[in-house]
Amino acid sequence: MTDVTNGSDATTETVETEAGPARITWHPAKKARLVLAVGHGAGGGIEARDLKALAAVLPAHGVTVARVEQPWRVAGKKLAPAPKTLDLGWRGIWPALAGPGLPVVSGGRSAGARVACRTAIELGAHAVLALSFPLHPPGKPEKSRAAELLGSGVPTLVVQGGSDPFGRPGEFPEGPYELVEVPYGDHGFAVPKRAEITQEAAVAVLTDAVVEWTGSLG
Repeated sequence: MTDVTNGSDATTETVETEAGPARITWHPAKKARLVLAVGHGAGGGIEARDLKALAAVLPAHGVTVARVEQPWRVAGKKLAPAPKTLDLGWRGIWPALAGPGLPVVSGGRSAGARVACRTAIELGAHAVLALSFPLHPPGKPEKSRAAELLGSGVPTLVVQGGSDPFGRPGEFPEGPYELVEVPYGDHGFAVPKRAEITQEAAVAVLTDAVVEWTGSLG
């Protein structure tokens, strides 16, 4: 069951899942060849700078962007539920994401990236985009989540801030994925004012990388 409303530059769709109602904000490409679905992290929503930037840039390159709000966010809760509940919500929105009949790239930032990796094979994702993958909790490198990333089973791109306390690029293990570093970026891809790169340029590193990568997907 879905409920669709139209906005000035996007379409918002509410989708019923076993975890509760989720919401998809669609940013359509005129001649779409892919759908890029991106979920948010455990501490924020789809207004995150990276998700907004992808929604603004990718449609001009033939990629429809679907920003997905998990049921807990739609319900107004402040704390994310357990991973299995996040996965349940993602499974529930998948038929809507696949509805246009195009290959779907499963993606997200932070906790949303983990969900995309865990469910990619099961859902038949075309590829995975992992933004700010939380390789480990800050200060606890021994609690690695590398197995989730390495187990995605599909072409995977990681975009990681150079100063991300959840895992700097140099900490990532070798594996069957690509990794692009956003210089000086933290977990939200924010860069300090003293950095040798502007905030705008840092975001462009991210969007340029995703444009190039999605263009290479068969």
